[in-house]
Amino acid sequence: MKTADCDILILPGYAGSEEDHWQARWAARLKTARIVAQDDWHRPDPEAWRKRVVEAVEAATRPVILIAHSLGVVAAVEAAPRFPAGVVRGALLVAFPDIEAGADLPESVRAFAPVPRDPLPFPSLLVASRTDPHCTYERAEDYAYAWDSALVDAGEAGHINVASGHGPWPEGLMRLAGFLAPL
Repeated sequence: MKTADCDILILPGYAGSEEDHWQARWAARLKTARIVAQDDWHRPDPEAWRKRVVEAVEAATRPVILIAHSLGVVAAVEAAPRFPAGVVRGALLVAFPDIEAGADLPESVRAFAPVPRDPLPFPSLLVASRTDPHCTYERAEDYAYAWDSALVDAGEAGHINVASGHGPWPEGLMRLAGFLAPL
């Protein structure tokens, strides 16, 4: 599959994706991509976020690829059982936050817990950093196994956001292309 063959739904995390974030850059660069907007990026409501993701998937006119970062990963995983069968063909999940163990996370973010551990009904790739302040690599590995996701070790990459030096993130685009090829 190529990006032109699908609707790419970009799911930012808590506080959204600022202009220099790789998700915002990809949304501007990939013609079939769009950001799934939430009503309040700073006070996320779990049910509202899940509903918005499901509505975006239902409105798609082509096969869907999800590209989620941080809390967007949690929203995607929680919404997955509600997706119409066969519409979502795959998901690139980046920097999963361990909201169950993250005492430093806002209460509104921790309200998404518990995170489902059921296998996802579509192929997925979880990109995890060994120095992510919001999730240990071991916890990310555990969730990847539970979700039946392929795991990519991003090395010492922080939270894979602007603060960790990942503006355009060309390595991520290469991973996305490799992930899409066999779909």
